[in-house]
Amino acid sequence: MFRKPLPLILTLTIVLPFVLVQSTLACPFCAAVSQTFSEEINTMDAVVIAKLVEPPKETDSSDEISKAKFQIEKIIKGESHIGQMHEIESLYFGEAKNGQSFLIMGVDPPKLMWSTPLQLSDRAKTYVTKLLDVPKEGAERLAFFQEYLEDHDEMLARDAYDEFAKAPYDEIKALKEKIDYAKLIEWIKSEDVPASRRRLYLTMLGVRGSEMDLPMLELMMKSKDRKEKAGLDAMIGCYLTLKGEKGLSLIEDLFLKNKKAEYADTYAAIMALRFHATDGGIIDREQVVESLRYMLDRPQLADLVIPDLARWEDWSVMGQLVKLFKEADEKSSWVRVPVVNYLRACPLPESKDLIKELEKIDPAAVKRAHTFFPVTPSSGEEKSSNWQRPKKDRVVAKIAPATNFVPPAVEDGDEVAVAESLAVNQASRPVTPVVLANKPPNSFLIPGVAILSAIAIMSLLWAILRGTNGRVSA
Repeated sequence: MFRKPLPLILTLTIVLPFVLVQSTLACPFCAAVSQTFSEEINTMDAVVIAKLVEPPKETDSSDEISKAKFQIEKIIKGESHIGQMHEIESLYFGEAKNGQSFLIMGVDPPKLMWSTPLQLSDRAKTYVTKLLDVPKEGAERLAFFQEYLEDHDEMLARDAYDEFAKAPYDEIKALKEKIDYAKLIEWIKSEDVPASRRRLYLTMLGVRGSEMDLPMLELMMKSKDRKEKAGLDAMIGCYLTLKGEKGLSLIEDLFLKNKKAEYADTYAAIMALRFHATDGGIIDREQVVESLRYMLDRPQLADLVIPDLARWEDWSVMGQLVKLFKEADEKSSWVRVPVVNYLRACPLPESKDLIKELEKIDPAAVKRAHTFFPVTPSSGEEKSSNWQRPKKDRVVAKIAPATNFVPPAVEDGDEVAVAESLAVNQASRPVTPVVLANKPPNSFLIPGVAILSAIAIMSLLWAILRGTNGRVSA
């Protein structure tokens, strides 16, 4: 069911960059689907619940669009803008009967422009009415939305999930004593629960569960059924949260050391380990780094972890990386730029000499490293004397896993197609584009990419509008 957001261009140019940045601080394995009701209400000047009293009239003219009439039942927000208004008119193309209730939002007072009405069930009316009384943040806020996870009203279930997906991980941990354990297990085992939501429930199980859940998680991780291990990154993250350092050996054997492991599974394991190296608070980072080193024995995938080794200042593998560079072939040539960047970040004096040595072997790779990755304060090439490396980088673990982004043609939860897509991408990825993706994300890169993306989309929209000779329907 369609929900009208802010005007499109305004959303893309102003809201999108902040949404992308904010998502890096939220639930580690979750990806929100859309704006929540609360977010939409906060951006609007007026919000009402109104019932349909007169459907739009049929017209013979294609240039004239009739509006439907709605009678205001309850003012949620903006009473001063609505005043003595009892009825409003808005475009409506549905087939609802008179008397059915809708959520309608307005902007730009004093002459409010009303959004496309969103039909509400009786349960949804109660839900929306209560939103303004819900705490702005914290465990008490999540406790309210927990009651609507997997609600029979899909619109409410989706909104509740998005609230959790955008909530800081610390708030989910604070909810521990109020998490419904029985429902979590039911949802995790259900094949009807979408993979995106399963990730949330696995994250919550890591907070609420115990060692009693380990056998279930181990069976799922070892399963050959792609659907049974949907949300593998969150599953591994949950397993390690409950098992601790002792669980690393199984993850290493299944996904890191195992050269027959599927690319999607290995990537999921790396994402889970990144989380535990930054925000997990259960396993020492040194132990995580030791596990990631096993990926260097798989040259075609080594580039996935080299930025992490540099970020966490593991200079013990310098010789192994130089060897990877020298022995790289057409199936692993993309490893070369990350190796150069690792050496650039290394403060040891021999790193500069090694870069010069590698430049004689592949000058193009060294040039790409310098061109696409400008010197930063963390680089060994140019570090100011008063600069201090942050003790903890929170960005890496918060990047949403690639498997979160299911192609439009793939139904949510069908990770077989996702895995196949990742496998094809891994088998055919060219040198330069993949190298570009290997730069360790930082707090400046993420908003920069978001802003540039928003500008590009805005330019495209402007070109389309210009192409219609400026005629845009109201």
